[in-house]
Amino acid sequence: MSRTEETLSPKIETVAVVGAGTMGHGIAHVAAIAGFQVFLFDVDANAVERGLASVKRNLAKGIERGKVTEDERDRALERIRATTDFSALGAADLFIEAVPEMMDLKRETLRQIGKITEGKPFIFASNTSSLSISEIAKSAARPERVIGMHFFNPVHVMRLVEIVVGEKTSDETLNVVRAAAARMKKEAITVRDVPGFASSRLGVALGLEAMRMLEQEVASAKDIDTAMELGYNHPVGPLRLTDLVGLDVRLKIAEYLHSALGSEGFRPPEILRRMVKEGKLGKKTGEGFYRWEEGK
Repeated sequence: MSRTEETLSPKIETVAVVGAGTMGHGIAHVAAIAGFQVFLFDVDANAVERGLASVKRNLAKGIERGKVTEDERDRALERIRATTDFSALGAADLFIEAVPEMMDLKRETLRQIGKITEGKPFIFASNTSSLSISEIAKSAARPERVIGMHFFNPVHVMRLVEIVVGEKTSDETLNVVRAAAARMKKEAITVRDVPGFASSRLGVALGLEAMRMLEQEVASAKDIDTAMELGYNHPVGPLRLTDLVGLDVRLKIAEYLHSALGSEGFRPPEILRRMVKEGKLGKKTGEGFYRWEEGK
């Protein structure tokens, strides 16, 4: 693994989150609570409004549960600037992209960030759950500053962040990002840039096998999930988790892993393809392996 050393800012002060969807607004939430100045960007003004509303709602729940004080909430919200003005992000030290899982889109996002920063040093962290960091970095003038920072949903609850080191990611970039993750109170693991990294490769394999079991009528979705929750102490079963992640997202990841690894274990089951075609994408559409009412 080749890495180039270079001088970077010793710590991050401003974080720009590109994409205000489920993962993006969650990342903005934890970054603001950690004391970073935060830009929450999306090309869709409605997405920005929904993202900011979700941050406010989750902070309110945190107060109810005694996890967040009213003062912490107020200060966090003061630190977040929600915007559709991409050029406003140029002042950031760390860019975390949370755009859809499409390589071309992620690489174009990186190219556009390079233009607005005007040569200013920055780190680009992709929240991708499976795509190659080294491939994304090919769009960077300084690929040593490109890294993976894979958060988990819901971001403000889940403690893990998977840091993915590309072929040219520098040790200094890794150290700065690990420090930023620690400031967000995340437990970081470091993995090499291989298809699916560690978490997605294991998680998707379990989820796809659960779908095949459902196809074969081994048990109901609820009972398959209960087996893993009570038998293996998983906080949520693989089918319910797929509903939370989105069946369309899981399908794209499975197709990528099947192609990249050549393993039949990652071939998407027919039930997954059919449900995505029918628009049953999980919680976000109200139906997946479960029916969801008002987000529950």
